[in-house]
Amino acid sequence: MSVPPRFRSVDSGERDFRSILGPTGNKLQRKPPGMKLEKPTMEKKTIESKDEKTKKSDTPASPTTTLKQCSSLCSSILRRNSASMTASYSSDASSSCESSPLSVASSSSCKKAVRRNGSVSSTRKQSCGKEEEKVAGNGDCFADGRKRCAWITPKSDPCYVAFHDEEWGVPVHEDKKLFELLCLSGALAELSWTDILSRRQLLREVFMDFDPVAVSELNEKKLMASISLLSEVKIRSILDNSRHVRKIIAEFGSFKKYLWNFVNNKPTQSQFRYQRQVPVKTSKADFISKDLVRRGFRSVSPTVIYSFMQAVGLTNDHLIGCFRYQDCCVDAETTTTTITKAKKKNERE
Repeated sequence: MSVPPRFRSVDSGERDFRSILGPTGNKLQRKPPGMKLEKPTMEKKTIESKDEKTKKSDTPASPTTTLKQCSSLCSSILRRNSASMTASYSSDASSSCESSPLSVASSSSCKKAVRRNGSVSSTRKQSCGKEEEKVAGNGDCFADGRKRCAWITPKSDPCYVAFHDEEWGVPVHEDKKLFELLCLSGALAELSWTDILSRRQLLREVFMDFDPVAVSELNEKKLMASISLLSEVKIRSILDNSRHVRKIIAEFGSFKKYLWNFVNNKPTQSQFRYQRQVPVKTSKADFISKDLVRRGFRSVSPTVIYSFMQAVGLTNDHLIGCFRYQDCCVDAETTTTTITKAKKKNERE
């Protein structure tokens, strides 16, 4: 049998003593033989009493009370921050909306800022809606009581109003009239419609009622005498364009067929409500402009061509509140029906 190992009992006088961690560190102290080790009772008590006081002062009284205090403080701080943020948003939005001089872009940006505040957005929308209604209904001030497009006002020139009421947007199918309106639209780069229409009769006399065949045979030196009506560049462009119109007539049979083929003999009904919706140019105008430039035409930018399309009725850009909108729609339907009937007759023959 194995006997468990025996351990030698160590006398208490020979044991090592490890002191408390203090400024001198952990050092082994041996008790000298014949001396009793004095334990620091008073110092321990004083150190323990100080530690207990610091612990009592540092440690909270109870965890539930501290949690409640922290939650209440956090909620109050969050409330104050949210209130200050909403106040700053509302003040910034109101000041920016009131001080901005722009009409459309600034009002839209102000709407986005005011929506953060909440209650002011509805009033801002109502005011902007009323302004748009005023713009759309400018024609109420006319003596005849008819509503017209927003760019026609009671202070407009009578020839400009007559052009809007009688010609603008009506489908044109005569080569002379098409060539005339093409030349007048090209002059818009230098003059306004009012100035062009005031000189229209003189231009007709100079350019032989805008007959493309007759204009192509005119002498350029004689036309330069009428440079007071148009610039030299525009006069030369009219002469060059008349020659190219003759080529188109020889190729397609008429200038009308060439132009109306771009819209399949049916005017485009835009159905615009406000003036800001009317474009300056379109992809169709860009396409026609490129084809004309390829054929040698001058002063036929996409903007000029779109003005020409509006004037000759290739597109109906009268506002839907204008009294001429429905009239131009009816004219477009009648012209399309007559063209389809003529095509059917030609096919039968």
